[in-house]
Order: sequence, then structure tokens, then C-alpha cells
Amino acid sequence: MADISARKRIWGWFFFDWASQPYNTLLITFIFAPYVKELLDDGAKAQTAWAFGIGIAGVIIAICAPVLGAMADSAGNRLRWIWLFSLMYVVGSFALWWAAPGSFNLYLILAFFMLGMIGMEFATIFTNSMLPDLGPREDIGRISGNGWAFGYVGGLVTLVIMLLFFAESATTGKTFIGLDPLFGFDAGMREGTRFVGPLTAVWYAVFMVPFFLFVRDPKPVHRRGLAVRDALQGLRKTLKSLPKTPSLFAYLASSMFYRDALNGMYTFGGIYAAGVLDWSVVDTGTFGILAIISGALFAWLGGKADVRFGPKRVIAVCIIVLTLVAISITMISRESVFGIAVTATSRLPDISFYIVGVVIGAAGGVIQSASRTMMVRQAHPERMTEAFGLYALSGKATSFLAPLAIGFTTLISGNQQIGVMPLIVLFVIGFVLLAWVKPEGDTQAGWSG
Repeated sequence: MADISARKRIWGWFFFDWASQPYNTLLITFIFAPYVKELLDDGAKAQTAWAFGIGIAGVIIAICAPVLGAMADSAGNRLRWIWLFSLMYVVGSFALWWAAPGSFNLYLILAFFMLGMIGMEFATIFTNSMLPDLGPREDIGRISGNGWAFGYVGGLVTLVIMLLFFAESATTGKTFIGLDPLFGFDAGMREGTRFVGPLTAVWYAVFMVPFFLFVRDPKPVHRRGLAVRDALQGLRKTLKSLPKTPSLFAYLASSMFYRDALNGMYTFGGIYAAGVLDWSVVDTGTFGILAIISGALFAWLGGKADVRFGPKRVIAVCIIVLTLVAISITMISRESVFGIAVTATSRLPDISFYIVGVVIGAAGGVIQSASRTMMVRQAHPERMTEAFGLYALSGKATSFLAPLAIGFTTLISGNQQIGVMPLIVLFVIGFVLLAWVKPEGDTQAGWSG
């Protein structure tokens, strides 16, 4: 590790965000999810299926994340785990190529989608736990913000590539700039849009190379035979001690709700716009570009705000903004905007939703960066991977709640606007619980994270 400079290690770590962000950008939100809606030709049905699929993946992640994190802290060699989960990411995303019209098997495609999503989430646990190793405490917020901004740029580049050269309109068969999809892809079979899976997989495989070249795990590798036993004992001890660390306990609970709500926004933003506003893949892609640009800019600015004001204040402001956005989403449709009736040809609903996308991108980028900085402050320094496993648990323990609540609400109401209302409640709960979080962690417990 001494042979690799601190600057190279930081940039290598940044490249995980750059490499992995397209799964969120292209698959979960802006390209593949709206494409599924087009295949099913039913916005409510697509939103319901998407909700249940992501909800099931969330349950799996919630159960396994803290145990895996504890095992990494006990046995060391976090890079070995990242290799494994990277393989899941690549296989799961690449297989989405087979989501072809006419032979589309929703359950099989959702299974591959969940495989890739689980791989991404687990790899994120282990890379996030390396954040404290990259610099002194006072620099962590800046490093986290810069990494998140860099990741957003990676997502933006892939989204632009898809829109300009591959993702074709279902009606014209042309890309955003009027081209036929590259590589001779058959627009009638939606091969340009389906290429989003292989592109996501190849992008990750290529740009994880700097990560594996420059990032090293400072933790020693222990005997594997004791890993599971030590992990479970350590995890049990940590869980029992949570009531003695009230700030950590409160933060895990708060983040459990507000991150679930934010993920719900990301997950259903594209499919919501496709169903309610009748947007095409190209329309949602344009929406995504605006959201990602604002996300990258504000993640960078948020890192500076984090250093100056601390992550707790930054998180609180973002929750308020996102709550107002969640309310606004339910008031925008093709028929009306904030209660004002509009004509069928009005562009006001589209413009309003574009603005919503910019705000979601801005607040979402800032809050995610500040959240992992806050976790570093709250966690025990010797159990950092386990702590991020618990952080993933707190993000996934109710991760099924938002998708399933949206799924059931949409199913019962048959209305996508009513279906996303649970997000408002989740943001409010997260904000209330944040009041019990101490900015510097549980110093009375003998550590400040």
C-alpha cells in the first residue's frame, strides 16, 4: 500500500462510483425501467411489477448485508468480496439484453435485474467502508462528495451515449438525434434500447480496473475458518450495544426511512413519468440528463457544505427539500399541474417534471454523499465494514417498504399518482428521527467514529 500514493488510492476509489453509477442511472431509473413499461403497455402494472421485484431484492440485501460486513471486518480482504459482487453486477446487467419484445419473460428479467442490483449494493458496502482509510477525518466529507460527483458524471456520460446512439423511440425507431441505433441494431426488436444491459456491464468491467489497481485493503487477512463465527459474534455484540450508542441507533433508524424514500424516487421516477405523462424512453433520458447534471454539481458543492456545516445539517435541509418534491410529484399530471387544469397539448406538465428532476438530482446527490460521511462519524473505527453493513441494513430493512407500499397502493387505487404518496410519509419519519442524532457520534461510548 505504501507503494501507491494517497492521491492514486483516492482516485481509484472514485472509480467505483464512476463504474457502478450506470446501474442506477440507466437500469433502475431512466432507460430500462421505462422500457419495461413500454413492453407491458400498462403504467400501473409495470410500476407494480417493478416494485415487487426491487422489494424482494431489498429483503435479500437487508438480511445478508450486516453479516457480510461483519465477516469482512473479522476475516479481512474486502477486495475479495468486491470481486465476487462485481461478477454478480456484470452478469445481472448483461443478461437484460434478452428483454426482447415478443419473447419478454418478466420474471426471468426481474431475476437477472435483482442479481445485478444485489451485486451493486453489496459491493457498495465494502467500498464505502474504505472511505475512512483515504484521508484524515476533516477531509472525509470532501472526498465523499467528490466521489459522488464523479460517479454522477459517469452516469451522465453513459446516459448521453445511450440517448444519442442506441436508445430508439418506439414510434420512429430513431435515437434522440435522429440516428439509427449503432452496430446495425434492429430498432423493431428494440436492440438499441436493450443494449443498455451489456453497456452497463462492460462499462463497469472496464472502469473497475483503476479501482483494483490502486485501492488496497489495509486490514490483515485472518483464518477463513473463523470468519463466520467471529462475524456473528461481533455482529451480535454490535447489535446488543446499539441502545448504548443512541446517536448511531437514531441515525440508522433515520436513514432507514429517508434513504428508502429517496431510493423510491429514483426507482419510480422514470416509470412514473412514462405512465403518468406518457413519456418515451428518450423523454425520460432527457429528464435524467438534467437530474444527473444537477446531482453532480450539487454533490460536489455538498461536499464543501459538509465540511463547513457538518453532515447532519446538510441532511436535514435535503430531507425538507425532498419532502416538498414528493408532494409536488403527486400534483403533476397530463391533465393538471398543482391543481391548475391544462390542455392535452400543454408542455407545462413536462417542464414542471423536468424542474422536479433537477431538484431531485441536486438534493439526492448531496444527501447521499453526506449520509456516508455521517456514517463514518457514527461508526466504531474498528468495525467500519460491519457498520456500513448495518447502514445497508438500515437502508434495506425497510427497502421493501417503499416499493411494496407503492406497489400495493398503486394496485389498490389503479392510479400512479396516488401510488407514490407513501414516499412523503417516509421522508417525514426520517426527518423526525434525525433530531436524536449527535453530529459527532456517541463520544460517551468511548469513540466518535
